Amino acid sequence: MWNKIAELIIRNRLFWIGLIIVSTIYMGYQASRIQLSYEFARILPANDPIEQEYQRFRKLFGEDGSLMVIGYQSSEMYKLDNFNDWYDLSQAIKKHEGIKNVISLTNLIDLKVNETTKRFDVKPLLTQKPKSQAEVDSIKDKIANLKFYEGMVVNSKTNTTLMAITFNEKDLNSKKRISIVQEIRDLAHQFEVKHKTTLHFSGMPFIRTATMQKVSHEMELFMGLAVLVTAVILWFFFRSIRFTLVSILVVLIGVVFSVGTLVMMGYKITMLTGLIPPLLIVIGVPNCIFLINRYQAELLAHGDKQLAIRNMITGIGLSTFLANMTTAIGFGVFYFTNSSLLVEFGVVSALNVMVTYVLCLVLVPISVYYMGLPQVKHLKHLDGQWAKKFLSWIDHTVHNHRPAIYLTALVVVLVSAYGVTKINVIGYVVDDLPKKDPIYTDLRFFEENFNGVLPFEIMIDTKRKNGVFDNQAEALYKIKSLQNRLKQYKEFSKPLSIVEAVRFLYQSYKGGEGRYFIMPSVFELSKLSEYLQTDSSSASKQIKPFLNDDKSITRISYQMADVGSVRIKELMKEIQPQVDEIFPKDQYKVSLTGHSLVFLKSNDYLLGNLYESLLIAIVLIALVGMVLFRSIPIIILSKLPCLIPLALTAGIMGFFDIHFKPSTILIFSITFGIASDGTVYFLTRYRQELEEKGHSVRESITNTIFGTGLSMIYTAVILFCGFSIFAASSFGGTAAMGVMVSITLLIAMCTNLILLPALLLTINRKKLDVRKTKAVVLEEQ
Repeated sequence: MWNKIAELIIRNRLFWIGLIIVSTIYMGYQASRIQLSYEFARILPANDPIEQEYQRFRKLFGEDGSLMVIGYQSSEMYKLDNFNDWYDLSQAIKKHEGIKNVISLTNLIDLKVNETTKRFDVKPLLTQKPKSQAEVDSIKDKIANLKFYEGMVVNSKTNTTLMAITFNEKDLNSKKRISIVQEIRDLAHQFEVKHKTTLHFSGMPFIRTATMQKVSHEMELFMGLAVLVTAVILWFFFRSIRFTLVSILVVLIGVVFSVGTLVMMGYKITMLTGLIPPLLIVIGVPNCIFLINRYQAELLAHGDKQLAIRNMITGIGLSTFLANMTTAIGFGVFYFTNSSLLVEFGVVSALNVMVTYVLCLVLVPISVYYMGLPQVKHLKHLDGQWAKKFLSWIDHTVHNHRPAIYLTALVVVLVSAYGVTKINVIGYVVDDLPKKDPIYTDLRFFEENFNGVLPFEIMIDTKRKNGVFDNQAEALYKIKSLQNRLKQYKEFSKPLSIVEAVRFLYQSYKGGEGRYFIMPSVFELSKLSEYLQTDSSSASKQIKPFLNDDKSITRISYQMADVGSVRIKELMKEIQPQVDEIFPKDQYKVSLTGHSLVFLKSNDYLLGNLYESLLIAIVLIALVGMVLFRSIPIIILSKLPCLIPLALTAGIMGFFDIHFKPSTILIFSITFGIASDGTVYFLTRYRQELEEKGHSVRESITNTIFGTGLSMIYTAVILFCGFSIFAASSFGGTAAMGVMVSITLLIAMCTNLILLPALLLTINRKKLDVRKTKAVVLEEQ
């Protein structure tokens, strides 16, 4: 079959060149339409109960992650000049298109009882900028008396205030969000410069925007680094500009196809899909290395260019196909996670690994067909003394010191197993960022002063119309009881709920004295309700965001700290029984939801599914091995050279306190697929030596080590250096992935060149013993 493929490629080379040029132009046009993803990444499948409750909440009350906050800490924030400039900043942001509302010290409201109309009138604390320090001092006293705002807009203990900016949902998930956030920052920068201070920014819109800007920048950075690193290494190996340029051009065409595929499938650039182009460069170049090395080796053997091109394709066509198939499987298994974020990454990566393989298989032979014969200096690397010495040492060790190899492997596994026991499975919303990154430090600022900015929601369904207020407002007092219990948890901010709104109303009803910011008795509450009868009243509009249309469902909104998936899980275990105790399940349906809970479940979901994906990858790649050998022992044992590096990587993560989280667990499926390439290359050549050429087991092992060793070393160096570029990422998970994958693949090269042939010799020991016996008998005769 591969003879026919070789003939088809060379005979119809002009057709293939034309087809690839036209296809590349078309895919380039598609790639030019690529967009960044501005929507919040949905990891949980649509049928997950947590996801369904979250979507139900959003349908009733809107997006919970639409709040951006600006923090200002100063003992002089109530000085006239500072206060007025804060006022101007609030007004300028509020006028911006795409902003729904702005709440700050300078536009707070108060409620006044109107006895004539029997309603509450909403009155702003100030209608224009104060003209004197006395006016500002008066406003300060009023704010201090309005307990509703303490801990929510201002923290008087730390002289800190925040500005809460709510985005329109339409603009929140669009490209406009980036320009809006940038313009807000520009306006805020003017305030910073004038008052020689530092403002702090956070909230989900800001975090998402800043993160995507980093993703966009790093995608360009990694593309440049991948091209540079691979080009330098290729030139160092081959000492040929032509082979270097051909290899880089081929994989860059693969990159164009990958970005075009994203657009054609309706996907956008996310934190994961942004890694696909540089990954394809790093993964695609080894195909070129194996093809070029085989071509040059054939030329060195017989000097016939046409035969060398044919043998290049027929000799390693199958092995490179199976190797790329195992790599594609390593990515493709993410399809089984049912997470749109991982499915997009896995499907596009898997498809384009195979596309890049086809491009290499077609373009490299055609390119060398039109090239002149390589010079002697270009072939010297095939006869490098350092490589011969290293491969000779491997060959000697494999044949004579197998017990030492197995003992070393056992020690590595045992030490790694101990390291695995030290691994922490934990994730944070911003833990992929360096501790000194402004996003991280600003988030900690809000946690210290306002207990956090990550949304946490409690949705209470009374299961009956007007259930929030009927039965003598039983639900309200239960909410009060729950809020009182949650006060003990420092991870939660001051709540925003119908109870807090009622407290605010009651304080106003009692003349505005701070001591009346309490939940009134049932009797007092019934009198208070008389002022809220009309839905059009100003006070009724203030509590509307906490209720659905028929007043059967209400919400308690908290902001919480980024405490990590482990602590969130502990909190939920402590809070859920208290919720069930206060709200009987036969009368109420209470849902704990919001971004923080979705993050927790997403973290656990990804980890669980990625473990399954790794298992699926192992099974599928083992089935690929059936193409080469029908021996179950060989198939099972041939997986050890790929699994031991994974165990070592997991051990390193444990010793160096690199957490298991979605961004780092990706390492294992990806590296298992790529590490299996070396196994496939080795076994394919071994089978050819054993079955097609009729060599003995020992001869086949030796010939395979020398026949594939150089290309496997080159590939390992390319992969090591290529994946190392990701260590430059500002995202901790991406950097860890780069370092860990590099180490894993380097170790995998060693296990494939040393442990795998040792295992093959051990498996075939009976054959060796039989041949030894026959040889002895012949000598005696």
